[in-house]
Amino acid sequence: MHPARRPFVGGNWKMNTSRQGAIDLARAVATGIESSRCEVVIFPPFPWLLPVADAVNRSRAAFGAQDLSVEAQGAFTGQVSAEMIVDCGATWAIIGHSERRHGLAESPELCGAKLRRALDAKLSAVLCVGETWEERSAGRTDEINRMQLDAALAGVPAEALARIVVAYEPVWAIGTGRTATVDDADAAHRAIRRFLGNRYAPAAVEGVRIIYGGSVNAGNARSLFSAPEIDGGLIGGASLKAAEFLSIVAATELATASTRS
Repeated sequence: MHPARRPFVGGNWKMNTSRQGAIDLARAVATGIESSRCEVVIFPPFPWLLPVADAVNRSRAAFGAQDLSVEAQGAFTGQVSAEMIVDCGATWAIIGHSERRHGLAESPELCGAKLRRALDAKLSAVLCVGETWEERSAGRTDEINRMQLDAALAGVPAEALARIVVAYEPVWAIGTGRTATVDDADAAHRAIRRFLGNRYAPAAVEGVRIIYGGSVNAGNARSLFSAPEIDGGLIGGASLKAAEFLSIVAATELATASTRS
């Protein structure tokens, strides 16, 4: 973890929790954050954005949406616009999660359009990239990450990078219990930063946080986040239990302290 970049921990709740469960979880997370050293953002399902907004109000936790539409308004049944998300008080959105890229066949170009919509609406974004097991086995990890980044960042100016967190989430590690080794994850993050450096000036790229997602838990968080190029994590299942999620936040802060000592 680079000492100049504020670590980021996101909790992606996916399609989980009841309304009351979301309120209770959000409150527990919000009240359990003991410092501002780490940026903490939770991502509840769309229906719970407003109750979560109340639950985290005036706390150190922020919240965001798990997706958004490329459209601003109109006859688009079932879609939710960036403007609606902002109107709920959210400040973040996840773009290009692998469960949407692969499960719902969202193309790299569509992910890029969603990223630009988020930025236009003044949302910050977690942009997800990552390879499948087959792609990894074929030695294509860096190629896939570069392709997804190139498509997503088309038309995105350098000044917008301050509002983008890149999440490297190898598809084969999500929800499987398998985690990339620290060295492999750090190498992928280094390559991602090099790709960014091919598009933007060094000063803009240096500040971009690149986080890891893929079966992160309280047991492996500190070792992962101690790697020089891993600036935090996007947490799935472990974010549904406040105690475990807060343990990951604490581990992230310890990893940060160790790199600064």
